[in-house]
Amino acid sequence: MDVDTRLLRYFVTVAEEGNLTRAAERLYVSQPALTKQIRQLEARLGVRLFTRSRAGMALTDPGRALADRAPALLDGWDDAWRATKAASRRAARVLYVGYLASAANEATPRIIAEFVRRRPGWRVEMRQSPWSAPAAGLDEGTVDVALVRLPFPGQDGFHVRVLITEPRHVVLPAAHPLAAREIVAFREVRDEPFVAPAPETGAWRDHWTGADERDGRPPRIGTVVEQPDDWLSAIANGLGIGLAPASATRFYARPGIVYRPVADIAPSRVAVAWPPAADGNPVVRDFVESCLAELPDGD
Repeated sequence: MDVDTRLLRYFVTVAEEGNLTRAAERLYVSQPALTKQIRQLEARLGVRLFTRSRAGMALTDPGRALADRAPALLDGWDDAWRATKAASRRAARVLYVGYLASAANEATPRIIAEFVRRRPGWRVEMRQSPWSAPAAGLDEGTVDVALVRLPFPGQDGFHVRVLITEPRHVVLPAAHPLAAREIVAFREVRDEPFVAPAPETGAWRDHWTGADERDGRPPRIGTVVEQPDDWLSAIANGLGIGLAPASATRFYARPGIVYRPVADIAPSRVAVAWPPAADGNPVVRDFVESCLAELPDGD
């Protein structure tokens, strides 16, 4: 029997959440569409997978049997798909590198040039990810290696080498009362609304809302964005403030906002990250070595 892996992923998410609304939000689909997909899977299998009530979605015995086995099945398929895509990229002599925003700052062109010197005939294709995907394609297997900001969701499942450590700044609308300050203490702004990534980004969102420096106070979220340009516009329009690496003052300067050093907050770190499955891949190793050659002072 053939079953679309998408239906299995939907099923696993509903089983984990026990609630259609939360599962739909996590999957970025509407609740009616998700309900339709679950019913389609039940029809294909000829069994009832959930009992539905006001309390949520409870697994039936057949549903529990599938829930016990489906994650391993999906993981196996993901591994096979990633291996197939990686082999295709190697055959084409292309290294796919995921990145966020400014990647490794000014060192990025030097890293690519060093890699090409080590691997004549190869080329690097850079794939930018939005803030809603801070793993930069590593988690989806769409890239071979990535230049990321730490921390990112699922980080423990990858090899990581820190390349750059830089201070964080607070980003304010130009008319903000603290905009004229030379330096701002985080405690002065931590209770203001923040322009933030989506909650699904977990540790990434926590880092960029200063969760570790809040003494347990939850952040106020003014609005949620996915791209740097949207983030800058939201701050300029007074929807909230933000935190940014110091390099953003060079890459993302624009009218209507100001960057100020912020005291009492941990720095931002740029790293090169790659999946354990690529340990035997000499091309990925050459890219990592190129990063370390151009940024030898990383951790």
